[in-house]
Amino acid sequence: MGFSGSLIQNAIYIAQQPPEWPVAAGDWERVAEELLEPGPFGYIAGGAGAESTMQANLDAFAHWRLRPRMLTGNAVRDISVEVLGMRSPAPFFLAPIGVLSIAHETGEVGVAKAAASSRVPIVLSSASTHSLEEVAETNAPRWFQLYWVNDREICASFVQRAEAAGYGAIVVTLDTLTLGWRPRDLRNAYLPFLQGQGCGQFFSDPVFRARLDKSPDDDLLTAAATMLATFPNLGLEWSDLEWLRAQTALPILVKGVLTEEDAREALAHGVDGIIVSNHGGRQVDGAVAALDALVEVREALPEAIVLMDGGIRCASDVLKAMALGADAVLLGRPYAYALAVGGTRGVEELIQNLMAEIDLGLALAGGHSIRDLDRSWLTRV
Repeated sequence: MGFSGSLIQNAIYIAQQPPEWPVAAGDWERVAEELLEPGPFGYIAGGAGAESTMQANLDAFAHWRLRPRMLTGNAVRDISVEVLGMRSPAPFFLAPIGVLSIAHETGEVGVAKAAASSRVPIVLSSASTHSLEEVAETNAPRWFQLYWVNDREICASFVQRAEAAGYGAIVVTLDTLTLGWRPRDLRNAYLPFLQGQGCGQFFSDPVFRARLDKSPDDDLLTAAATMLATFPNLGLEWSDLEWLRAQTALPILVKGVLTEEDAREALAHGVDGIIVSNHGGRQVDGAVAALDALVEVREALPEAIVLMDGGIRCASDVLKAMALGADAVLLGRPYAYALAVGGTRGVEELIQNLMAEIDLGLALAGGHSIRDLDRSWLTRV
């Protein structure tokens, strides 16, 4: 028997009182804004420049409409996916988000516990406050996201640690070789790394610690500044992926691809999968919407492993992205807001409700399996 969204929905109605937790993505965001200080909330919610890329991500979904099919006999449905050996009961993974400790004190461990209980995989950020080994202790299904800093020995150490700790793949983010111009953070003069937030991967790394004269406990500011100094790495080229490929036997995906040309380059240099992403609009203002880029990449490379993130807020977004060729999507800001509101329990509730909404959406659209959706289920307006 497949997952039933009706059971989740009916439980809320039968209780005959407003649910304890927010229901829609916008509800979680509103409550999170009430709970968080302007600096942390702005860091999570904000984007680059005029935030037009953020808006484009949302708008792109409105350009596509579902074409529901009636009487398809779909009493049982399957919304699960499997990507490069990583199975999820939902067609989404939890996207890599750094510095989750600014949302809730449990940070990445809090999210990983929700991933463990739901079996929805987490992609752990290099910019996490908790180490990859701490997160591995939760037994969550997991991939590791690598920020390719300008110290190759640190990169190699991160990858080796991830492989030893049971992570299933390495996700290399290509679009953050230096930080974008983010007015919300600049107005608040807010960069959480300077307080040691989001530095856990580095502060726990033996190679990084060997670069310091004093431990982070003894000189936090210097340690944080040393970490930040590793980030500008604009000299990277496609050929450098060959070095990374030699560091690990794990599958490698590249995240931040927005064009057919870059997708082809990545595959030509030995990666196993593409994540179409504009970093949630946090890097290049005025960039193409992630969903539009997904269409371009999938049309050019029909056999490739392609995931996407950017603008996923509700079930119809997931259904549309899957119909346009995604093998899975990555859910970002909504789960960060849920973490802020309710810690692990909040993230569990968000995951459960989104899965229920996706199942009901698939049921009403006439689908049997989320993996069977294709362009014939959509029309462009």
